[in-house]
Amino acid sequence: MNLVFFTDAIYHCAKICRILKTPRGNALLIGVGGSGRGYLIVIIGSLTRLAGFIRGQSTFTIEITKSYKEAAWKDDLRKLLKQAGSKDTPTLFLFSDT
Repeated sequence: MNLVFFTDAIYHCAKICRILKTPRGNALLIGVGGSGRGYLIVIIGSLTRLAGFIRGQSTFTIEITKSYKEAAWKDDLRKLLKQAGSKDTPTLFLFSDT
């Protein structure tokens, strides 16, 4: 696949790789409504997935729907912790409020 990155995308991907390289590295994107955060989440989410791939980490994402309840949250968290903890797999956890 041929990809074209602009300079800021490369800069952000490198920054995310650096964050993921640190022990227990994590990042949080926060924005107020109407600030373009939805667009940024798509871009940052894609760059985060790319950075995780570069770092050799598997990606775990939770998809929230209207029928998503507390029991489903606990099941998803249990899967994530088993994958990251007991199987000792480097895991990237993406969670969005959308």
